[in-house]
Amino acid sequence: MTADADGVDWDVLGFVVASDYRRAVINALNDDGPATPTTLGERTGLEITHVSRTLTELREHDVVELLVPEERSKGRFYGLTDAGENVAAEVTSHE
Repeated sequence: MTADADGVDWDVLGFVVASDYRRAVINALNDDGPATPTTLGERTGLEITHVSRTLTELREHDVVELLVPEERSKGRFYGLTDAGENVAAEVTSHE
């Protein structure tokens, strides 16, 4: 990920804003903090399958990180990375 002086990777920002699901998950994590996929589904009104796929995509772009050990199958909390917080701030400012 290549960020500008303000810590924003514009390529990743473009990736995030291109999807309503990605924007919704980023905003929920930014507004209310780390959460499980189930909680994110409740916060966003999205189906759990969409939330799970979106979290996978956002992890691949280093925007979201798993906050518990990978081996855990229940109670998997996700949060924004430092880069994700920068992207979230930009997403919020462009809505």
